[in-house]
Amino acid sequence: MGVYYFALLFIGVFLVFRAGLQAFKQGSFLKPRVFLFGIMGAVLIGLSIFMFTPGSADIVAELLGLANKPD
Repeated sequence: MGVYYFALLFIGVFLVFRAGLQAFKQGSFLKPRVFLFGIMGAVLIGLSIFMFTPGSADIVAELLGLANKPD
């Protein structure tokens, strides 16, 4: 599973850098495309860092209702 978390991290970093380069070329961070790429990249980076922390799989399993509950 760690491979997928690294993939999310690298995609997020790529999107943030792409947003930064587009903002530099266009001269504004408030263009919709630049803003969207920046936000998506930040969300992917945050998600991958969260998933690397110990116990995150249990938290996600509880949120999705996949935790084994005694009958």
